[in-house]
Amino acid sequence: MDTYTVESTSTDELPPLERAGFWGAHITAYQSALDYRFPCADFSGSTIRQRSPDYQLVEYWSGAIIYNRTYGQVRRSPDEDYRFLIPLAGEMSVRQDGRQTRLEVGTGSLVTFAEPVEFVQGLGTHGFIMTIPAHQVDGPLGRSSPLAAGLDLTAGLGRVVGDMVSGLARERDSLACHQFDAVCDRLVELLCMIVAGDDRPDVPAHLAEVEALVRRYVRAHAADPELTGKTIAQDLGWSLRQIQLALQRADTTPRDLIREERLRLVRTRLQDPAYRHLPITDLAYASGFSSASALSTAFRHRYGAAPREVRLSTEQNT
Repeated sequence: MDTYTVESTSTDELPPLERAGFWGAHITAYQSALDYRFPCADFSGSTIRQRSPDYQLVEYWSGAIIYNRTYGQVRRSPDEDYRFLIPLAGEMSVRQDGRQTRLEVGTGSLVTFAEPVEFVQGLGTHGFIMTIPAHQVDGPLGRSSPLAAGLDLTAGLGRVVGDMVSGLARERDSLACHQFDAVCDRLVELLCMIVAGDDRPDVPAHLAEVEALVRRYVRAHAADPELTGKTIAQDLGWSLRQIQLALQRADTTPRDLIREERLRLVRTRLQDPAYRHLPITDLAYASGFSSASALSTAFRHRYGAAPREVRLSTEQNT
């Protein structure tokens, strides 16, 4: 069953000397592998996280800090998902791909964790950071979407997107999982329109809906070894041709999408201590692959490392 959780965390109850170490471990658990620098000794911070299997929205209050995701961390701890940053107070800047942008209140930035990135925050920073699955952005915008910084959230679609994020936070305790995901889906669709300059060719609305639902279905059923384009069509009540056309707009196919979601599932399980006892062969079968060799070949091609190497790296870093 899909789960939606809301949890709050703060450094206020900790001794001052323990706060920096706690915050580093806390943010790494919420986001990904990062380096941390604390310009001030009296750091304090707090977060409220909303999370479903597909999306995460974190509202945070923080002292001065510098986050840095290095080339080594990108390689050792792959994370292809995007982060959408919205500052609400304080000073913040982001650097990626040789570009540095100062983020002001009323702006936003979309960055990827698949490349090195640096965030610099001053005292009294308050904002949102939303984690968006890579396929939700790569499909509409293309596989090599650049840093999108300084997005205007004060008017037009930008204001709608900003209001939706704020609304998700205000109603965090009243939402069900499917409601949270539905709003996030629409929010990301509008965000992609803003990033693209709203100059993409129009896509039939029903194909966009089909694509979103197919992606969600495949992610939920990726471990099923019998999953195919045909079974997806049967279960969702569409023709296989409709599904193929819907995914074609994102430059993928049912087969490629299924393989991609299975690989993401394997990578997540390799990094999860709860699955460390499971041999790679059993993990392959449990994730929908026909054999360990099929998994190893596809995984190395996708991530540049064997499953055992990723598991060993994760164990060494914990």
